[in-house]
Formats: sequence, C-alpha cells, structure tokens
Amino acid sequence: MARKKRPGHIEKFLKRADKAIDDAVKEGIRRADEIVEDAAEFGKIASKEAHQKSVELKKIAKIEGERLKAEGERKLNKSISKAKKMTSSQKNDLETLAKLGELRKVGILTEKEFQTKKKKILKRI
Repeated sequence: MARKKRPGHIEKFLKRADKAIDDAVKEGIRRADEIVEDAAEFGKIASKEAHQKSVELKKIAKIEGERLKAEGERKLNKSISKAKKMTSSQKNDLETLAKLGELRKVGILTEKEFQTKKKKILKRI
C-alpha cells in the first residue's frame, strides 16, 4: 500500500517558505534603507564641498575682476597720456613749421632747407 503523506508536512514547508520570503524582503528593505542613508550622507558631503568650492571660486573671481579692472584702467590712462603727448607734439610740430616758414621768408633758411625740415615734420604728424 502506498504511503500517505502527512498533511502537516506541506504546511510546515509552506510556512518555512513564507518565512524565508518575508526575511528576504525585510533584509532587502533594510539594505535599501542603508543605501539610501549612505546616499543622503554622500549628498550632504558633496553639497558641502560644492558650496566651499563655490565660495573659493567667487573669491578668485573677485580678485581677478579687480586685477583686470586695475589693468584696464592702467592701460586706458597710458593711452590717454600717449594721446595727450601726441596732440601736444603735433601742436609743437605745427608751431615749429610756422617758425621755419618765417625763417625762410626772412632769408635765414633756404627753400631747400625749409622743404627738408618740412618733410621731416609732416612725417611725424
């Protein structure tokens, strides 16, 4: 005669399987929670480091901006000074040319001497 399985054996097996599944789910949830906590901590650290780097970069940008501004002002002042000198120099050259013209009229300079000096002066202007 065939042996009959006891009804309690399958139920015990199913209970153990259910418990194993429940334990696996709980372990998975626990591990997922740990991962989320680690990720949140990492996010805080990364955020703090990013903020610190941002502050450093702002300081560097401010210093560089001030340096560029000072350099620009220096170059601008140099150009203005140069322009003033050129204007002054041109004015002096024109005055010299007028004086040379007077010297030619009174006979102190020859026409050739006057033309030579005039060419030199006009090249500078």
